[in-house]
Amino acid sequence: MKITAAVLEEIGRPGPYAQSRPLTICELDLAPPQPGEVLVRVAAAGLCHSDLSVINGDRPRPVPMVLGHEGAGVVEVLGEGVTDLVVGDHVVFVFVPSCGHCGPCQAGRPALCEPGAAANGRGEMLGGGTRLSRDGRPVSHMTGVSSYATHAVISRRSLVKVDRDLPLPIAALMGCAVLTGAGAVFNMGAVQPGGRAAVVGLGGVGLAAILGAAAGGAETIVAVDTLPAKLALAKELGATHVFEAQDPDLAAKIKEATSGGVDAALEFAGSARALEAAFAMTRRGGTTITAGLPNPSAVLNISPLALVAEERTLRGSYLGSGVPSRDIPRFLGLYRRGKLAVDKLMTHQIKLSEINEGFDRLHHGEAIRQVITFEEAL
Repeated sequence: MKITAAVLEEIGRPGPYAQSRPLTICELDLAPPQPGEVLVRVAAAGLCHSDLSVINGDRPRPVPMVLGHEGAGVVEVLGEGVTDLVVGDHVVFVFVPSCGHCGPCQAGRPALCEPGAAANGRGEMLGGGTRLSRDGRPVSHMTGVSSYATHAVISRRSLVKVDRDLPLPIAALMGCAVLTGAGAVFNMGAVQPGGRAAVVGLGGVGLAAILGAAAGGAETIVAVDTLPAKLALAKELGATHVFEAQDPDLAAKIKEATSGGVDAALEFAGSARALEAAFAMTRRGGTTITAGLPNPSAVLNISPLALVAEERTLRGSYLGSGVPSRDIPRFLGLYRRGKLAVDKLMTHQIKLSEINEGFDRLHHGEAIRQVITFEEAL
């Protein structure tokens, strides 16, 4: 079938993207779903820094590629063997397909699925190859999702069914921003009721972590960013203290405000410097968690002595370190009960044709979550 999609033609084009146009809106061919796959009509897709990091070259991927890893849509066609969905079901996309058979999957850690990671790195589907093409030549998939398109063929193992009465733009945010940010709070076990937490980097994922820490009962929630508008929003969402990231006395001020440092510091800025700052504001015996994705060449500079003498813990978190099929319904339940104000993360709804301008806003910190909406699918 013919679809319309945003294709990344070349990595590393300079901004402003409204002028350089790294993403081209064009017609592609989409093959039918193979066994274990589903054809989905995309309703909403979020713009995330992980997509921006492919555009600017921080995370190279094979091009041409249809970007987009956060989204939601409506089931249109079921591939052979898919028996637990029906046409018309609403689904959220998950950016790591889990095979269910490798070591991490069997250990209950689907975010670390080995075949899924390999397929994502190649720009292919979990079942092998691509379903996208242009003039007979293959076009790569981003994380098996490629949600910046009117339709997508996605592995059943990358889909979570949700209630049909849920607004699909809200559902879309569950697949990355909320799953990653709130997931890191709830699944890592470092943020406790009555405890002290810090979030460094207040994009959509970081602000979702603020929401998660508030919902989880943290007594003190410290928010750190470079932009005053994001710090103000963090206060609205539950932060008790806010600090400017460029303050040369940042760690000292946070330790003073929290009686020695936070129990858990979570970094979502995607830079080694931000992670070092998060480590510095963590108390003795505390935990520093990073879910940011810096350039692969970045090097972390922390004291190994502090890890031992202060019994510190440094942990990574990917996909919220959880189980999407379990966590997304839980987070939706919190949203429905008013405990996770996910709607406040969505600052813009845009058209697919406005995607380059949207990435300019994201690059300059002028938006939290921008969501492309496809009106015909809503």
